[in-house]
Amino acid sequence: MSARHFLSLMDCTPQELNGLIRRGIELKDLRNRGALYEPLKNRVLGMIFEKASTRTRLSFEAGMIQLGGQAIFLSPRDTQLGRGEPIADSAIVMSRMLDAVMIRTYAHSTLTEFAAHSRVPVINGLSDDLHPCQLLADMQTFLEHRGAIQGKTVVWIGDGNNMCNTYIEAAIQFDFQLRVACPAGYEPNAALLAQAGERVTILRDPLEAVRGAHLVSTDVWTSMGQEEEAAARMALFRPYQVTRALLDAAADDVIFLHCLPAHRGEEISEDLLDDPRSLAWDQAENRLHAQKALLELLVEPAYHHA
Repeated sequence: MSARHFLSLMDCTPQELNGLIRRGIELKDLRNRGALYEPLKNRVLGMIFEKASTRTRLSFEAGMIQLGGQAIFLSPRDTQLGRGEPIADSAIVMSRMLDAVMIRTYAHSTLTEFAAHSRVPVINGLSDDLHPCQLLADMQTFLEHRGAIQGKTVVWIGDGNNMCNTYIEAAIQFDFQLRVACPAGYEPNAALLAQAGERVTILRDPLEAVRGAHLVSTDVWTSMGQEEEAAARMALFRPYQVTRALLDAAADDVIFLHCLPAHRGEEISEDLLDDPRSLAWDQAENRLHAQKALLELLVEPAYHHA
């Protein structure tokens, strides 16, 4: 099982991650110029979705097609996965027919178990623990607009969720300082915090957190699977709404990112995505380009088999 997987930002070296992001910018330029570039001709990506998706599905499917390959959408409703076939069995069979598998799931263990039995690369399209593909897009967006993020101050506001966990991994890999402003009891993963050491600071006050920040990011207060907690979370997180006034306390050249979908009037003010400091639309588009760079890295080009 020598396949290379991407389940976490820690699966690449910092050099590889920076290379992926620079490559994403190059692939974006190729697409904008209308150049045909199809290194993955005849390669097929299987996409397993246990969670609903807009950007992840679109970016991986369009990305494979643009690279000359194909993508197959698999939902638990339409496959034996939803009827209890063991993950290991599914992995063995699927990886004999596909060239890579992207999984968007709840339990992170689904990914690790699938990867352990797969002979082709497995990509984390999102789990309850981590969302590494999103961070590739976020880091590409910062690089395009502000240059290197190394040494900068980044702020995460809100729930210590899978996005927050991945920002901690990014702080380690891209060498920036991360401040996390969250309510007590909603901190990110303790093991990751320990690993990050002094790179990450936990604060309770969002205003204190954003002072001098170069990048501010947030996410919905209630993630998929937590719907029954929505009302309690709404009250608790109310002081953590990101507004234009909050951004005013950050650095003059601050940028705001949101992985989307956004709940306007909840974690962000109604008008925040229209603020010139918000680059959420560029960030969403960059899912496509960063993931194409990732697919190019992981999936063996067709000509190797010619």
